[in-house]
Amino acid sequence: MIPLVKPYFPPREELMPELENIIYSGYVAEGQPVYDFEDKFRNYIGNKNCLALHSGTDALHLAYILAGVTPGDEIISTPMTAEPTNTSIAMVGAKVVWGDVNPNNGLLDPSSVRQLITDKTKAIVLVHYAGMVCDMDEFNKISEEFNIPIIEDAAHALGSKYNGKLIGCNSAYTAFSLQAIKHMTTVDGGFLAMRDANQMDRARRMRWFGLDKKRSRLENDITEVGFKYAMNNVNATIGLVQMRHVESIIAKYISNGRFYDQKLAGVDGVTLVDYNPNTEASYWLYTMKVEQREDFIKAMESAGILASPLHHRSDTHSIFKDSRRDLPGMEKWYNNFVHIPCGWWITEEDREKIVDIIKKGW
Repeated sequence: MIPLVKPYFPPREELMPELENIIYSGYVAEGQPVYDFEDKFRNYIGNKNCLALHSGTDALHLAYILAGVTPGDEIISTPMTAEPTNTSIAMVGAKVVWGDVNPNNGLLDPSSVRQLITDKTKAIVLVHYAGMVCDMDEFNKISEEFNIPIIEDAAHALGSKYNGKLIGCNSAYTAFSLQAIKHMTTVDGGFLAMRDANQMDRARRMRWFGLDKKRSRLENDITEVGFKYAMNNVNATIGLVQMRHVESIIAKYISNGRFYDQKLAGVDGVTLVDYNPNTEASYWLYTMKVEQREDFIKAMESAGILASPLHHRSDTHSIFKDSRRDLPGMEKWYNNFVHIPCGWWITEEDREKIVDIIKKGW
C-alpha cells in the first residue's frame, strides 16, 4: 500500500552516530545543539528571528500571547486545519470567530475575514493548508488597514513561498511544526518565526518557565508566566542532520505535486485547486476535489494507494459550539476534497501509476 504520509529520516550511518554522541554526552536538555539548529533554520528560511520549541502547538500558543491576545478577545481563524490551530486559541481564553474558506482550495478567504473584524479582533490566524499558501497579498492589506497581526500557521508549509521568499519572512508571526509526519521531522518539535526582533528575549523566557537562561536561577526574577516549551538537544540533533537533506526532500514533494498538476488537469471527476497569486506550494499533501469521494477512496485503496481527506473540520467540535455559524464556502469544499500520496517516497513509477488509476475512473 502506498502511504499518504511517511516520515523521512537520514541514513542510519549518518544519523545514529550523532544521536549516540548527544545522548551519552551528559547534556540532553536545551543547549548548544538547539542554538545551532536555530541558526541553521534561520539561514534556511531567511529570518533571523526564529525560536526552536517543543512543538508547533507551542509556537502558536506563544504567538497568540506575544500578539497581545487576552481572555475575551477574538481571533479570526479557519475551520480547515488540524485541531491545535484553534485549541491553542482556547488556551489563551479568546473566542474563535470562524472565517469561511475559498471553496476552490480550502484556504481562508480574505473577503470573509474582512467582514468579521470588530474592535475585539486581536489577531487573524491563517493556515497554509497542505502546503498551499493563502492569499497573502490580500491578508497583508487587511493587516495593514486594521493594524491587526497575521499569524501564519505553516505546519504544512515548510518550503512554500510567497513573493519568491520562503514562508516565515512575511507576517508578524509564523508557526512551523516538526511533528512526526511533516516535511521535516525531529520526532516532535516546532519553530516560531517573528518579524520583530525585540520580542525574541521575551519569547525565550516564555519557553522556559519565564526564566532567563543567560542567568543562573539564583539571579532570576520571573515577571510573567512561562512554559516548558523548550526544544531539547536530542530533537535538535535530529534536526541538525535533517537540515542537510531538507531542500532535496522538499524538492521531491514539489516535483510530484507539479507532476500531478500537469497530468490530472482535465481528468473527468477531478477538479484541481486554485493556487493564489505570488505563491508556490510545497505540496505536503497533494490536494484536489473529486466527485463521489468515497468511491474514489475505495478505488484507490483497491489499487494499493491510500487516499483520504485526513482532517476533520474544526468548527464541529463541542469546545467551539459558541462560535458556530454558516460557512457556505466550507460546505462546498469539505465534501469533495481529498489527498493523494505526494511525498519523498513517491517514485516516478508510483506517480505514473497513481495518475493512471485516477484516469480509469471510479
